[in-house]
This record gives sequence, C-alpha cells and structure tokens, in this order.
Amino acid sequence: MRDLSRRPNMCTCCLFIRHRRIRAGARIMIARTSLSRGITAHRLCKNVTLYLNELASPGARVQSQTPEDHKPLMLMLPWLGSRPQAVTKYCEIYFRTGFDVLVVESEVKDFLWPRWGLDRGKTLLELLQSERFMSRPLLIHAFSIGGYTFAQLLVRISQDKQQYQAVTNRIKGQVYDSLVVGSLEHMATGLAKTLYPRWERLIKQASMLYFCIFKRQTVDYFNTGIDAFYNTPVKAPALIFFCENDLLSHAPSVEKLVDYWQNRGMDVTTKKWEVSTHAGHLRRHPQEYLSTLNAFLHSLHIVPLKAKM
Repeated sequence: MRDLSRRPNMCTCCLFIRHRRIRAGARIMIARTSLSRGITAHRLCKNVTLYLNELASPGARVQSQTPEDHKPLMLMLPWLGSRPQAVTKYCEIYFRTGFDVLVVESEVKDFLWPRWGLDRGKTLLELLQSERFMSRPLLIHAFSIGGYTFAQLLVRISQDKQQYQAVTNRIKGQVYDSLVVGSLEHMATGLAKTLYPRWERLIKQASMLYFCIFKRQTVDYFNTGIDAFYNTPVKAPALIFFCENDLLSHAPSVEKLVDYWQNRGMDVTTKKWEVSTHAGHLRRHPQEYLSTLNAFLHSLHIVPLKAKM
C-alpha cells in the first residue's frame, strides 16, 4: 500500500518555491504593519497571529465590559498571497466592533499536499480548545482558498464530532468571501492566477497533471473536504459574498451550495454582484459590503455592537 505521507515529487513542487519565499516576506511585513491604538499583535506559531483588542471601539470611548474569557474571537482565514495592508482593513472592521482577531495564513503546500493541511487543521483545533480560547464565542471569516483551510478543520471535526463538539457549538457565525468552488479545473485556475498570472496557462496545465499523478494524495482529499464543507457540522448562520464574473468562484456552484445548506435548515444570507473582484468586494463595493456585514453581525447577538462599521 502506498504511503500517503511521503512527499510529492520535488520537481513538481519547485514551481512553487518562489511563491513560498514571497509569502515568508509577507509574514515579516505584517509584523511591521502599524496597528491601531489599543491593538497588540502576538505571534502564536507559524502563520498564526493573535491581535488583541484592548480597547472598545473609538465611538464607545470606554473600555470593553466583556469578560476576557467570553470576548468574541474572529478566526480570519485570508486568501492566498494576501497583502498585510489588505488583511489589516478587514481586521479593523472587527476591531471597531470589539473582537479580537486570530489570523491564520494559508500556505500553498497545504493545498498541494492536503495531508499537511489536515495536520495544520488539527493543530489549529487544539489551539482553539486551549485554555486561552476554550470559552470564547467564535466567528469565521474565510476568503477564497481560506475556505479550503476551514474545510480541513471540518474534516477533522467530522472525524471526531464528540471531541470537537465544544468548538462547533462556539461558532456563532460564518462569513465566506469569494469561495473557490467549482470543478478541479477551477481550483487549478485559481492556483495559477494566484501564483504566476503571467504563466497562467502553463501553471494550470502543470497543476492538472500534478493532480492527476497524485490523485490519491490530492483529489481524493479535496473531495473529502468538499463533502465535509457541504455537510458541515457547523449550523451557525452564514453570510456569503460572491459575484457573477469571478473565474475562481463559480457563481452557479456557490448558489448550489447555498441551496443545499438552506435545504438542511441553515440560515444563509448572500450578497451577489454582477461585476466585482475576487476577494476584492470590499474595495469595489465598500458601502454595500459593510452594510451587509454589519447587519449580519448584529443579527448574531454575540456582543452589543455600538460602533458603526
């Protein structure tokens, strides 16, 4: 029987070495990004940074009255190749509403070799179950391939629902922005556009070949993740942002997911644009994005949100 834990062919992986170096540089940049007054950054482990919000929103002008062990925590899963300045804009939204933010960056290797992604998912679940976070309400905000990262957590949860029941119950809301959904070709296209836009066709073909060669170690795992995402054990209300012209987030596939969740009794809100930008809806449609997100957060009743977003 083939060992599923062995590393993939390094000649294939060399296509992505440069991207990994770029991501390492981005992680350094985020540590240098200026933070708002009252916000402190704490690197917990590789690719995981906790931003503590020590003050209430500027509009409230008082310190938060929420006990520290019950303060809501935003689990933010950015898109692959996201720039620190862009992620900071989303963090600021939640800082103004009193959240702490836990940013977990995705890595391309976890996508190319899902077994590693599952290991990271288990590590993240253990972190969320640690004494520091075990009593805190959770909100998920995943962008693009960040949805895949969350799917890896769902796979782990589905494998042992009893062990992770407490984490599941603490998730009070889910926000998905530009989910990479559709066929395997959509996934390969997304990888190519993210890593090497100038060489999109070549990288897409190489990715499809890679997925074909390592089907048992990639495609089979992807299918497991998709099934876990569709049949998610998390029943919390969800908000989904997407658009018609997104080549990476196939609109009919997103709508199929929404219908499936609603038929399972989930409360799902959607915001769709005819024309927008993948993982850039906030930039293209700021007022609509913020008003939709603001209404969704207020509907969750996690904490009294006094500040306008």
